[in-house]
Amino acid sequence: MSRPSLPRLLLAAAAAPAPGAPGGARAQGAPALAAPRDVRAAIAALPFGVGERLEYDAKVGPFKAGRGHMEVVAVEDVRGHETLHLAMHVSGGALGWKVRYQLDSWVEPRTFSSLRHTQDNREGSTPRTRAYEIFPERGFFTEADGDTAATAAQPLDDASFLYFVRTVPLVVGETYTFDRYFRPDRNPVRVTVVRKERVKVPAGEFETIVLRPVVRTKGLLSEAARTEVWLTDDPRRMLVKMETALKFGTLSLHLRADKANSEGRTR
Repeated sequence: MSRPSLPRLLLAAAAAPAPGAPGGARAQGAPALAAPRDVRAAIAALPFGVGERLEYDAKVGPFKAGRGHMEVVAVEDVRGHETLHLAMHVSGGALGWKVRYQLDSWVEPRTFSSLRHTQDNREGSTPRTRAYEIFPERGFFTEADGDTAATAAQPLDDASFLYFVRTVPLVVGETYTFDRYFRPDRNPVRVTVVRKERVKVPAGEFETIVLRPVVRTKGLLSEAARTEVWLTDDPRRMLVKMETALKFGTLSLHLRADKANSEGRTR
């Protein structure tokens, strides 16, 4: 029997459909339940581990237009905390329009909270580079230019959210909301579980759960992008496909390779 993951334990009560609540369930962060004190035990409870690398073909419409990958890079120190370094990189384009999304996040695994986040993005000729240091225990974050603002409890960013959603119990037809985006004015983050679907990608055929995540920000998860995400309908919740609407057309990612995990997790 598989063990429930740490965030599944933390979210079980909050993510369950609210009785009589129209429009689905609401999960306001994680309830105050006990979490493993040991960082390595918390990492082991997650459905992904250090060394997981998912590689993608990027397409614009039916045409191949680039590559991408999601990776659990390493356990790294951030201000004296052991964190998981999570990364999502996508590059490609068509008809002279180029895009690059390079998102990195450093997450404290016991609470699954972001402590650092960087963005190195470009759409066409417009670069967007950001670097944030996030202090959940002190309730604020700072930007590279020195600006400081309040943050959410147990904050998440664009990259860490795509990993966090892999840990959440998902019920078709429900909409889940989370007040956990690290910039509180962009909350709530909404995730609608649209349907189940069997999809074929270069890595094979998979039974999946299809989500529509929305963050009130620019980029891959913005409301304007109308993004859909296909996660495997199994304990790993592996991202096998993603579609997002950009200025030059629909950019999609299709899983090409599921690289070996150094923790020896089952494929």
